[in-house]
Amino acid sequence: MKPGILALLAAATLALLVGPAAAQQYEQVGNIQIHYSAVNTSFLPEEVAREHGIQRSQVMALLNVSVLEEREDGTTRARPVSVNGTVGGLSSSDARTPLSFRTLRSGDVPSQVAVFRIHDDEAMRFELEVLHDRNADPARVSFIQRFYIDR
Repeated sequence: MKPGILALLAAATLALLVGPAAAQQYEQVGNIQIHYSAVNTSFLPEEVAREHGIQRSQVMALLNVSVLEEREDGTTRARPVSVNGTVGGLSSSDARTPLSFRTLRSGDVPSQVAVFRIHDDEAMRFELEVLHDRNADPARVSFIQRFYIDR
């Protein structure tokens, strides 16, 4: 991966982790922080999207999940994980669409990403299972996010 792209991805990850409270979307499970964010793929720089084979589109979004382990000395380290999940509408009768995750790396920091279709002004419910320890049950994370299509 090119150094410029690494810097851009690292900056984006850093913004997610240290940005304002609204950007700090994560669940704490014991000593594990499960960070997640979903953005319209049209916000990705063309070079980054091309490098990772991600389609930039007003009707597509990207879900990024990364995990940090808190150490006893107060530091954190990135952990490789496996993620399964679905996305759908808010009603329990709405169809759920499986998310297909793949691993992207920025230096030593692995993330799980999935691309999915959005509709304008639609709130979507995400249900995730994060396999962070093969000897433990997966952590369950759910959240709701509304997407808008900029025309």
